[in-house]
Amino acid sequence: MTETTTPKRGVPLWAQIVIWAFIAGLLVLVGVILSKRQQGTVQPGDKIPDFTLPLFSGYEYEGKSEVKLSDFSGKVVVLNFWASWCKPCEQEAAELEEAWQFYKDSGKVVFLGADYVDTEPEARAYLKKFGITYYNGPDMGTRISQLFRIRGVPETYFIDPDGVLYFVKVGPFLSVDEIKSIIDQKLQ
Repeated sequence: MTETTTPKRGVPLWAQIVIWAFIAGLLVLVGVILSKRQQGTVQPGDKIPDFTLPLFSGYEYEGKSEVKLSDFSGKVVVLNFWASWCKPCEQEAAELEEAWQFYKDSGKVVFLGADYVDTEPEARAYLKKFGITYYNGPDMGTRISQLFRIRGVPETYFIDPDGVLYFVKVGPFLSVDEIKSIIDQKLQ
């Protein structure tokens, strides 16, 4: 009796190339994502890319239901990330509003509130509770907080009139004077 052996068929060369290309692409993607996560938050001196913040009704800017950072070119922008469920955010709410009231008529400073991972009813209740009047809106899909790579709330970013980040405050402000001293660095 003779044994017949059938030649073993391997994976075709073209399929091997496709598989290895896919694996290499996946590794590159994972590397890019890990690299971005290790960068941490944006740093003072970084030019901030333009972004759009939708605004809650009642908190519009010149009748607009959304604003872009570029709308405030030539002004100091105070961008505060907050949430209604955040206890430290409550500690600084009155100070932020008081600072806004101090600067709003100057036309040189704009305060923006970006509500982070929240629901609109709770956010509106928070704004009403603390008498917040500056422009505020939800960070839809956390797009803006991802742009700034925030680590939590509250975090506040001070952007100069040229769109360059010049100061980052992680955690709540302790006084109105602290906020004013940071803003005044770019008004003189």
